[in-house]
Amino acid sequence: MKQWYEQLFDNYGNQYDKECFTQGTAGECDFIEKELNYDCSLKIIDIGCGTGRHAIELTKRGYSVTGIDLSESQLDKAREKAQKLDLKIDFIRHDARNLPFENHFDAAIMLCEGGFPLMETDEMNFEILKNATKSLKSSTKFIFTTLNGLFPLYHSINDFHETGANEGGARYKSDSFDFMTMRDYNVTKFTDDDGNEYELQCNERYYMPSEITWLLKSLGFKKIEIFGAKLGAYSREDLLTTADFEMLVIAEK
Repeated sequence: MKQWYEQLFDNYGNQYDKECFTQGTAGECDFIEKELNYDCSLKIIDIGCGTGRHAIELTKRGYSVTGIDLSESQLDKAREKAQKLDLKIDFIRHDARNLPFENHFDAAIMLCEGGFPLMETDEMNFEILKNATKSLKSSTKFIFTTLNGLFPLYHSINDFHETGANEGGARYKSDSFDFMTMRDYNVTKFTDDDGNEYELQCNERYYMPSEITWLLKSLGFKKIEIFGAKLGAYSREDLLTTADFEMLVIAEK
């Protein structure tokens, strides 16, 4: 039986690109470029690349990017977009919990959750971090965003999703939040690319900054910095607060 995140992205490439949270690509890539010192010789892996928006934008700017995702539908959309722009990008179907790469890439990005932290167990989420790390060379940066565990301590997840809701996008309603496991149990309603409507029971793991730091240190990262993740405007000036729905993590080996 398919997990909810597999069902959601089965036939959702066109709709995904219309979601409000996918509209900040250029600004996010500006930040990534700066973090990588504008070194176009670097080989980047984009984990959970979806329809390829970051991979395509970075390739347009001269970088070599490999996009991996679990959803063939999302990858098909990414390939179609790249082909229209005459860009050569490897978009490959892989499970981020079991990547075939070892000491291969100079940098990794995993944005807009990108698989992590959608897995059904903490161990599976950790496998994603572990496989991303394994894919990287010895002196590298790993830049990713994830759900901020500080947010639900002070704010309503439902209110956040209602504020960001856009016509035609997926609609989320949180049923309950388990503070023992830091998981939000919610119902997601969405319309796929063929106009079919679905309702899925989902759950997502929110992480405390200290948890992320410990997990990455256990994988050998020496420097871990965590900031607030502002859509389309990532910045080291944005210190993480309880008002940030997502956190931006920059880890260096």
